[in-house]
Amino acid sequence: MKRLLITICGRAGSKGFKNKNLKNFCGKPLVYYSLSAAELFIRNHPELEVDIALNTDSKDLAKLVAAEYPEVIYLPRGAELGGDRVPKVEVYKDSFARMEARTGKPYDAMIDLDITSPLRQTGDIEGAYEVKASRPDLDLIFSVTPSRRTPYMNMAKLAGDHVEKVIDHHNTARQQTPPVFDINASIYVFERRFLIENTTGFVWDGKCGMYQMFDTGIIDIDSEEDYLLMEAIAHYLYATYPAFGAIQNNIRK
Repeated sequence: MKRLLITICGRAGSKGFKNKNLKNFCGKPLVYYSLSAAELFIRNHPELEVDIALNTDSKDLAKLVAAEYPEVIYLPRGAELGGDRVPKVEVYKDSFARMEARTGKPYDAMIDLDITSPLRQTGDIEGAYEVKASRPDLDLIFSVTPSRRTPYMNMAKLAGDHVEKVIDHHNTARQQTPPVFDINASIYVFERRFLIENTTGFVWDGKCGMYQMFDTGIIDIDSEEDYLLMEAIAHYLYATYPAFGAIQNNIRK
């Protein structure tokens, strides 16, 4: 039986949107959406041995999770991993190493579900996991949505007293440029070797693949405006697409 670790990671502080990980979303705690999705994934895959871990420096978030999901293993985050500039990969590696030490057994892979990206379907987690399982050469898979804008055609960067192209090219039509995607931060699937061997803290130092998700129009919640707009989109998705509604309906509280 393959062993899988699912992680939920969240910091106590957020400069962009204060206490965003503790917010309610459409009437239910935001973090519960990721936990509900994980629970449905596990229910659909009895062939896997799965543990869920919460890595956080927020005691309030830990209490919120323990209230309805007591089976989730709480990993208190050390101060050295709580800074703004700490790469998220270091938190993933910390979670993975501590859980292997705690359980005394190696995991075959790890899935991370971002708290601030609640608009995912269980099928998205399954799809990303299946892509990774079919590509053992890849170090990780992350979820994406098609980008509405492209750095080749309709983006600019500051260059002193003027702006210029982000990527130097001479194409005249979007169709001449390669497809680009937004990394929506919702799902990451890691190969064990990457979490053991990576020393730089950068995902791009691994061989990456992607899983394309339904485009909800919002990447993740980083501001109050994101939050309000995503709630409005969520009400539509829950009413229109049963797979989205299933996540909310499965929440224990």
